[in-house]
Amino acid sequence: MTTKNRNILALIPARGGSKGIPRKNVRLIAGRPLIAYSIAHALQSQQIGRVIVSTDDEEIATAARAAGAEVPFVRPAEFAQDLSPDLDVFRHALQWLREQENYTPELVVHLRPTGPVRRIELIDDAVGRMLATPQADALRSVSVSTLTPYKMWRLENGFLKPLLSVPGIKEPHSMARQMLPEVYWQNGYVDIVRTRTVLDKNSMTGDTVLPFIVTDRIFELDYEESIAEVEHVLQALARGERVSFAKERRHAV
Repeated sequence: MTTKNRNILALIPARGGSKGIPRKNVRLIAGRPLIAYSIAHALQSQQIGRVIVSTDDEEIATAARAAGAEVPFVRPAEFAQDLSPDLDVFRHALQWLREQENYTPELVVHLRPTGPVRRIELIDDAVGRMLATPQADALRSVSVSTLTPYKMWRLENGFLKPLLSVPGIKEPHSMARQMLPEVYWQNGYVDIVRTRTVLDKNSMTGDTVLPFIVTDRIFELDYEESIAEVEHVLQALARGERVSFAKERRHAV
């Protein structure tokens, strides 16, 4: 059994404002506040030694503490706006912990509350890969994209221009998808960044990013229409039922 490591921090950002689902972080999903699921994932990890929620909202802070997380500070309002980047949130948290507690973790595991369905073994696998790859500044979880950006266009002066080019291929937009480079989209399942990447490089990824390819279906809760399906999956898991994490089949172009 792996020993939990205080040098591995889970940071869960959860601001009070939200557009798609109002008050979503404390919205009851299958009987529990949404934020409680990501906190539980971090607490159940065999690797993560500390779990902190960064929030500007007292109701979220109360729900987070009740679920077992620490909320040692209040996130300043300027870092809790609609367009506030993750970097500002993480830099504030890490600077506060360094200055107020003399605590500087090696790795920060980013768990978004909008992902209430995760497998704990995948979180621990991602942490293990970062620990085994000291040259990596960060890890991003990605999935194989069913759409290729090489067939995408942009508008320029009223005309279409290819978004991307491929060396050696004159018109990639007209080629079979199988002949084009495979691409990945970041899915937000679990991301990890080194503290030095945030504080010294002023970046959430740095220069060397380790891929963590997730083949499971991604359940993300950003809109009201997603709630019923996510609740169904969470309720099935709570009953101890087997749940398929296989991806939906979609037409790829």
